[in-house]
Amino acid sequence: MEIDLSTRSALVTGSTAGIGEATAQGLAAAGADVVVNGLSADKVSETAKRLGVRGIAADVGTAEGVATLIEQLPDVDILVNNVGVFAAQPVFEIPDDEWLRFFQINVLSGVRLARHYTPRMVDRGWGRVIFLSSEAGVQTPTNMVHYGLTKSAQLALSRGMAQEVAGTGVTVNSVLPGPTMSSGVVAMWDDLYPGLDRTEQERRFVAEGRAATSLLHRLIRPHEVANLITYVASDQAAATTGSALSVDGGLVPTIIP
Repeated sequence: MEIDLSTRSALVTGSTAGIGEATAQGLAAAGADVVVNGLSADKVSETAKRLGVRGIAADVGTAEGVATLIEQLPDVDILVNNVGVFAAQPVFEIPDDEWLRFFQINVLSGVRLARHYTPRMVDRGWGRVIFLSSEAGVQTPTNMVHYGLTKSAQLALSRGMAQEVAGTGVTVNSVLPGPTMSSGVVAMWDDLYPGLDRTEQERRFVAEGRAATSLLHRLIRPHEVANLITYVASDQAAATTGSALSVDGGLVPTIIP
């Protein structure tokens, strides 16, 4: 199967590192005209140059930032709502402003961008909207309830939007990664397991943490998540919509997708 996105444009939010960067790279490799996004103009420029794509620096966690981005990019065929934040904090100690910050960045960023771009996709009869949710959206982490709540909200949001655009040629889906190796995770390992090599650090982290139930017995790599996103963005995935698609390495113990 050859995925050809050479006639499509794509926006990936929060794409200067990790899954977002890997997704931008995967879509670009399939021929899409990709725009990367992030907070830091320097990081956006650096990433765009490295991938050979366009970059727009904007804080899509705010209404003003979304407006700035849309002004520079009025239309896209593929919208990947990847931007997000997470942090560990006991649920009864999370203040109002943190609940609101998580919701603004993880949920409302996607709402605002989809509200602008999706009707334009409908007018053309083709489009892809993809939300980066998480396995935390279906099994809430005790130490990150505010994060889990936003990831669950994305599932309801993407399903509802898919229903709204039914029969138009536009699909809306969520992708649910499990624990994924990123620069932030690797930096954390150096604090948790100083002096150990990467293989042993990963083994310890998997055995002692949330990934202990993974059937892979390792963390997922960003490009493995990006591969699924690239497929969902393609013509080949035309019959997949309103779905929550797992790429969690079998972490969630269920036979129901």
